[in-house]
Amino acid sequence: MRRTALAAVCLITAATAGITGCLPGQDKADSKPKGPFAGLSGGQIADRALKATTGAASLRMKGEVADDEGTGTIGLDMALDKKGECAGTMSMGGQGKADLIKTGSTVYMKYDEAFLRAQSKGESKADTDAAVDMLAGKWTKMAVKGQDAKDIAGFCDLNSVLAGAGDVSSDATRGKTTTVDGTPAIVLHEKDGKDRYTLYVATEGKPYLLRVDSAAGAKEPVHLAFADYDKPVPAQKPAGKVIDLDALGG
Repeated sequence: MRRTALAAVCLITAATAGITGCLPGQDKADSKPKGPFAGLSGGQIADRALKATTGAASLRMKGEVADDEGTGTIGLDMALDKKGECAGTMSMGGQGKADLIKTGSTVYMKYDEAFLRAQSKGESKADTDAAVDMLAGKWTKMAVKGQDAKDIAGFCDLNSVLAGAGDVSSDATRGKTTTVDGTPAIVLHEKDGKDRYTLYVATEGKPYLLRVDSAAGAKEPVHLAFADYDKPVPAQKPAGKVIDLDALGG
């Protein structure tokens, strides 16, 4: 059960890595565009957005991405930084929720019953019930030394999550202006093979990436918002009793 539940978190790493493959770099020039980023093509705007986004010390990702098998979605609301700290929640196909905190050299997780049961498919009812009785609604911890914990810690490191964002190319085109959660933004239209993506870039302050949405029917659906750039990550050790999974594993 422990490995099965933890593996769900690790899927996010692969999914978010896929997003960076969709993010733009340089593109075909638009003809003397006006408005925000006047004179810049869609690709040039996207290049600035990439530099600003990857240059941030921390950010928050919220939304849905495809799992690594493309058969479902992973919901997440996670703040993470370049120091490897993170705090937030995740779900698999809407079946329950898991809380995750990584601070220092320790990973903390708390699963609800629905999440544990959904991740226990194929196991006996007795084993599943036992895992639920022991873990549901309770904080657990692991030192970042085993492979499971290392995989999760890798996701919590913003440098790792955005590692592929610098090696991309794009034919992004400019779209209309709009707002994303109250922040003025410009819309960019991006292609990745047959898939189509809509990107939203802030037009005030630093040109951060604010949102990425895939078109309907995309092979790897993505609907992610980015916020809280350079804000401290609320990663603190949970209060109260914490189950030591390393000790249970012997």
